[in-house]
Amino acid sequence: MSAPARILVVDDEASLRQMMDVLLRRMGHEVEQASGVREAREHLEAATTPFDLVVTDLMMADGTGLDVIDLARGISTETQVLVVTAHGSVETAVDAMRRGAYCYLEKPLSMSEARAQVEKALEKRSLMKDNVSLRIITRGLTPEGGSGSLIGRSGAFQAAMEFARRAAPNRASVLITGESGTGKELFARAIHTASDRSAGPFVVVNCGAIPADLVESELFGHEKGSYTGASSRTLGLFRQADGGTLVLDEVGEVPLPLQVKLLRALQERKVRPVGGTAEIAVDTRIVAATNRDLAQMVKDKIFREDLYYRLNVLRLHLPPLRERREDLPALIEHFRSRFAAENGRAFVSFSPEALRLMLAHPWPGNVRELENAVERAVTLSQGATVIRDDLPPELLGSAGIPRPGDLLLPPEGLQLEATLDDIERSLIRQALDRAKGVRTHAATHLGLTFRSFRYRLQKLGMAGGDTVPGDADGEGEGDETRGRR
Repeated sequence: MSAPARILVVDDEASLRQMMDVLLRRMGHEVEQASGVREAREHLEAATTPFDLVVTDLMMADGTGLDVIDLARGISTETQVLVVTAHGSVETAVDAMRRGAYCYLEKPLSMSEARAQVEKALEKRSLMKDNVSLRIITRGLTPEGGSGSLIGRSGAFQAAMEFARRAAPNRASVLITGESGTGKELFARAIHTASDRSAGPFVVVNCGAIPADLVESELFGHEKGSYTGASSRTLGLFRQADGGTLVLDEVGEVPLPLQVKLLRALQERKVRPVGGTAEIAVDTRIVAATNRDLAQMVKDKIFREDLYYRLNVLRLHLPPLRERREDLPALIEHFRSRFAAENGRAFVSFSPEALRLMLAHPWPGNVRELENAVERAVTLSQGATVIRDDLPPELLGSAGIPRPGDLLLPPEGLQLEATLDDIERSLIRQALDRAKGVRTHAATHLGLTFRSFRYRLQKLGMAGGDTVPGDADGEGEGDETRGRR
């Protein structure tokens, strides 16, 4: 069981404070109460460590829940805030989210919903708290530079990290395989940094980006006048990386005629520049990377078998992001924090809907696609919250509904009924917003009869106190949700 959280409940109604106090203590948490904004300030400023969660009413005698959000997040951006109110409106909800609230709940409260949202908010708080440990600076693996970080605690990712750690001190060639965007260059840099060559050069060449007739010259160098346009002598990348590491990215693109010369350079640790007459010894460690199936290329006679085995002394396969989905929250948080800082934003958070869409996406472009998506979202967001419309179009799909294969059961399990209620409640709210409050139209958006839609509203505590035309017979095309406060 996780450690108890420290939670502050702010409400000017004693009965509601007490109700939340009982619920939270039954969940095993430590609770303090404040009867308004002034007392909330005193509790927040007196705390030796920031509260994990603040649950606050919106409208109070001496201020608003928005003031409490600003106070709490001014002390710690990791503190999560749930806003509870009977004065609900879409505009107020958006304002609260932009101020940094995690979630917005309407009175009368559903205890199952409150429990579920508290658990989710504390899970996010826990992920933010653990983010430092998720930056893998473990046993000498410290990637420096580059655009990303090695972050993850999934079994597949940790296995890759352990293999890289063990490979780092050796001189043997390493072949890193994996789809585009999985972080092959980052792992190559981590291996170099953790090795005894860390003080030497780290050189990366994309073999697929060099014209075929220039690959040899780029790798091994050339003498002045060795070919048309060779106006000066060059060392070549093998010699530039002498004493360090040379990364042959997309090594499967090396032309077949040149592969025999590359093989000789690896075997003999010597290179001969184009136009030269003597071989030159080099002390360069090779890390090759590819998103292609080299073994199949060997079978197809387009990649030399002997070169394949020379490169494949130590093989590290990086799993795609869809196979390490439990790492998504930490990666999203890492990129969110980075791009918020780069854009001069004190804090930007993801709304629950935007975060659900991010977690549901299959990420075919892997970590690189995720990084780009978060950068776009943070850059386009207005205020303190990334909302659905800030996300790339490909993430929206068909209302952002995850496919069954994309759903992931958390290691600690979940409350299935509360989770399903939360999903249903969210979709109903979206349908009502899209239908501008007309319940019969909202029911149509969800493929429900009006009678079934009304039943679900009542079951989820969303029906309000209004009696509207058409409720009795399931008609009522003019039904407006006048009870939305």
